[in-house]
Amino acid sequence: MKNNLLGMSLSNMEDFFISIGEKPYRAKQVFQWIHQKGISDFSKMTNLSKELQKMLAGISEIKAPEIVYEKDSKDGTRKWVLNVGEGDLVEMVLIPEGKRATLCVSSQVGCAVDCSFCATGKQGFSRNLSQAEIIGQVWVAENSFGLPRDHGSKNVTNIVMMGMGEPLLNFEAVTGAMNLMMDDKAYGLSKRKVTLSTSGLVPMIDKLSEVTNAALTISLHAPNDGLRNELVPINKKYPIKDLLNAVERYVNKCGDQRKTTIEYILINKVNDSLENAKELAKILKNVPSKINLIPFNPFAGSAYKRPSSMRVQAFKKIMQKEGFITTVRTTRGEDIMAACGQLVGKVNDKTNRKKRLAKDNKIIKTKSLV
Repeated sequence: MKNNLLGMSLSNMEDFFISIGEKPYRAKQVFQWIHQKGISDFSKMTNLSKELQKMLAGISEIKAPEIVYEKDSKDGTRKWVLNVGEGDLVEMVLIPEGKRATLCVSSQVGCAVDCSFCATGKQGFSRNLSQAEIIGQVWVAENSFGLPRDHGSKNVTNIVMMGMGEPLLNFEAVTGAMNLMMDDKAYGLSKRKVTLSTSGLVPMIDKLSEVTNAALTISLHAPNDGLRNELVPINKKYPIKDLLNAVERYVNKCGDQRKTTIEYILINKVNDSLENAKELAKILKNVPSKINLIPFNPFAGSAYKRPSSMRVQAFKKIMQKEGFITTVRTTRGEDIMAACGQLVGKVNDKTNRKKRLAKDNKIIKTKSLV
């Protein structure tokens, strides 16, 4: 099997070149060809000798996930479905907004967390993505708008680990890929432009602070444990108080007076009441945070409904009155099922979740978009 250079850090690539009898500086050259110029053909790496080009082609490759579906929404959002082998497909989304373009990247095929409001979780879970498959999504997005790129130019300005999967359940591959995103010799994104969103694995948040200071977002979605246990089942293991304490530890360790984003999906008459808003403000009183409200995005088989604009604005006003910076996320890409919570891909479900759910008549199996 050939070595896939796409997922290697610069230090790992240096080790690889030393192992084949080459000087370490060759690693930097190839690293920049891959990530800064989008080149996957060794014969086009003009500062390498013909002999080295031929040797690399024989023992290694630069292989990103294959695009099997690509579509633009009427609002400019672009969605890709990528083949990661053995019938598994993952989705990623690029959301342009002015000079900013945010790429939503997947970390797993399906998701093991199974939040009740998320289409991805209803697909079950197959496996973790490799580091090459994660950074490969960035590589695909960067190079989907024509080559060659000018050095330093970016089609992707921000990256959020908010696609399919729970990133902290794939810790090593995700953090390794995030470090590549922030490497100046690769994509050169700042720590504030690479964001990891988690449903709340407390021990892994503490571990995360040891390897990165990237931005952290918490998928909270409820102001108390009783309701969050229903919406985000992992809360039964890591309740809200423990989660928020971990957030405070992470922020304090970063030491740059940052605010953590609290994501809160508003579901009609489930978690969107004025009482819910007041309770949310109370539990976040001592947490340096800003609030991102997300009106629920419907998907096939879900009984949840999107709240009215009036209910959304009433919730927002309470949070603002309590002193929180509060925004309402504009729904993007809904016409191509690319909105938050709608990503499904195609999952070889190893949890039998889809069969159980169908048997219990809890959902209708979500049809693949491909």
